[in-house]
Amino acid sequence: MRRRNGRIDGAMPGAAETRPPTARAARLTVRELTSPLAGPFDLELAPGEAAAISGPSGSGKSLFLRMVADLDPNTGQVALDGAARETMSPTDWRRRAPYVAAESGWWCDGVAEHFSPDRLAAARELGAEVGLAAELFDGPVLRLSTGEKQRLAIIRALVLDPPALLLDEPTAPLDPDSTRQMETILRRRLRGGLSLVVVTHDAHQAKRLGARHYLMRDRKMSPA
Repeated sequence: MRRRNGRIDGAMPGAAETRPPTARAARLTVRELTSPLAGPFDLELAPGEAAAISGPSGSGKSLFLRMVADLDPNTGQVALDGAARETMSPTDWRRRAPYVAAESGWWCDGVAEHFSPDRLAAARELGAEVGLAAELFDGPVLRLSTGEKQRLAIIRALVLDPPALLLDEPTAPLDPDSTRQMETILRRRLRGGLSLVVVTHDAHQAKRLGARHYLMRDRKMSPA
C-alpha cells in the first residue's frame, strides 16, 4: 500500500426556520481512525445529526477534525454513505466534508475570489443572515475583522452544500447576536440532512444545536 495525502491507499473504507431543499445528505462513518498522535476514534452520524466535542486545550479536538478531513497522517475507515474517503480525490472529499479551522486561510486578496461565481449570490444571501453587508464581498480580505473572516469561512463551506461539515470553534470570535444567527443557519442545515461535527468550548452549544456531546481527553474521545 502507498501513502497519499496523509493516509494509506487501500485502507478500509433571522432566518426562517423552514426545511430547505437538500442537495446532498449522507451518513458520516468513522471507524478506528488512528494517527501516531491520537486515536483510535469511532463516530457515526446519520443525516441531520450533530456531534459536539469539547475538552481541554491540546487534548486532540482539532487533530481529530484534521484527521477526518485527511489533512494529517491517519489510517482507518472514513466514509459518507458507505463511499470510502480513499475512493475519491482529496479535493472531492474536502468538498463533501469541508473543514473550517478556528483561523481559516485566505489565499486571494479579494473576498469574492474565494467563491466560485455560481455560488457568490448564495454566499451574499447567507452573509446577510449573519449581519454581513453585501458590499463586503466586493472588498479586500485585509479589511475584514476576525469575526467577519470567521463568518465568511463558514459560509464558504456552506455554499458547497456539503453532506457533512467539520467546524473548529466556529463561534469563538463571534458576538452573541452573530453566534445566534450562525447557529440558526446550522440548525436549518441539520434539518435538511447535514451531518455536523463541531469542536467547541461553549458549554451550551451542543444543547443549542441538538448535538450529541463528546469529551476529548488525552487524545481519546468518549461520550460526555
